[in-house]
Amino acid sequence: MTMELKVAGMTCGHCAKAVTAAIQAHDRAAQVEVLLAEGLVRATTTLPRTEVAAAIAEEGYAVTA
Repeated sequence: MTMELKVAGMTCGHCAKAVTAAIQAHDRAAQVEVLLAEGLVRATTTLPRTEVAAAIAEEGYAVTA
């Protein structure tokens, strides 16, 4: 399943790597695309949306939608 999450606070490549690693720590096969300018994370994963959002939040970023 592919999902899009609006994420606040991502500003650089380090942010993108941190979010990607957080999701892939829960699902190694997840494909993650971070669009910094739009504040979006697109993830193709078997994880439920709540778990993806929680992994992002653990890194200190706010999932707003």
